[in-house]
Amino acid sequence: MSSRTLPLLFINLGGEMLYILDQRLSAQNIPADKAKKVMNDIITTMFNKKFLEELFKPQELYSKKTLRTVFDRLAHASIMRLNQASMDKLYDLMTMAFKYQVLLCPRAKDILLVSFNHMDAIKDFVKDTPSILSQVDETYRQLIEMYTPLSSGEFQLIRQTLLIFFQDMHIRVSIFLKDKVQNSNGRFVLPISGPVPHGTHIPGLIRMFSCNGEEVKRLQFRNGGNYTGVLREGSFEMFGERVIKLGTNMYVLLHTINTAPNPLAKEELNMLARLMGGMEVQKPGNADSGFRVNLFATDEEEEEALISRPDEFSYDVIKIQATKNHQANAELVKIMGDFTEEAGEPCPLSASSKGDDLLAMMDGL
Repeated sequence: MSSRTLPLLFINLGGEMLYILDQRLSAQNIPADKAKKVMNDIITTMFNKKFLEELFKPQELYSKKTLRTVFDRLAHASIMRLNQASMDKLYDLMTMAFKYQVLLCPRAKDILLVSFNHMDAIKDFVKDTPSILSQVDETYRQLIEMYTPLSSGEFQLIRQTLLIFFQDMHIRVSIFLKDKVQNSNGRFVLPISGPVPHGTHIPGLIRMFSCNGEEVKRLQFRNGGNYTGVLREGSFEMFGERVIKLGTNMYVLLHTINTAPNPLAKEELNMLARLMGGMEVQKPGNADSGFRVNLFATDEEEEEALISRPDEFSYDVIKIQATKNHQANAELVKIMGDFTEEAGEPCPLSASSKGDDLLAMMDGL
């Protein structure tokens, strides 16, 4: 198990969450100021300096329940609200999307390029807010400093650690099922075509050498796939072309398709809308009133999903009483202790004032 996996897991899952929420806020015509506030508040909380200092320390991965609790608090760091079934669906989409990206990485090192694609998108979300952008840039520098010197073997260990974390998660996702990249049992179908990893050759040739290193024989074989030549290597700098598309915003790509008068593209967007569900916005009582996001088409469908969700896919959110259970919940206290909400507004979940941390938010539940 790699002790350097947690920051990559957190940032990539966070990036997927932001993609999904941005798509829904845009598709449902949420007022621009409210949508921007939601994204800014979540990103500000996600890139809190003290929390990231703790996150970047070499350590084992946290448990699935603990990580789910972190993202539950993160999703509610602003004026947006999710019921449990919608939060379940959001977390399912986040985790399965990143699991698929990890499986598709041509090289283990390319997980870092996937992370940079997520970071590039997050920077774009806050490009007009310099104070938040500086937080994201600082994290970018930490990623480059920590991960670019690692060997191929160390990246392979990170990849194995991620796959062990995801190995029991086989949640079916409509968009993957439709594209036939996921089977009905929730397992992904890996391709046997496309470009080979950087630094390798198309399989099909065996070369044999003598004991003094001279090539003495060649044998060719059918590789059973449809492979193409290697693509150029993506940039591992803060600015540059990543080449690899894993980790980019697939929801934006689908939204772009809608500009063309193509009935098939429109149906694909309709499918995405059914996948993501509708969004219900409660009428605000004042300028900063919250609104509820429903990732299902109707409230009834959301309630049914909560009732029918299999136990093996359920993550009971860990609740902490800050004055009573610190010892019993030491793992989460360690994560959350300095994870302060710096978005500039009081959290609607409780009566706590500006600057209260996530433990206080959880006490208010």
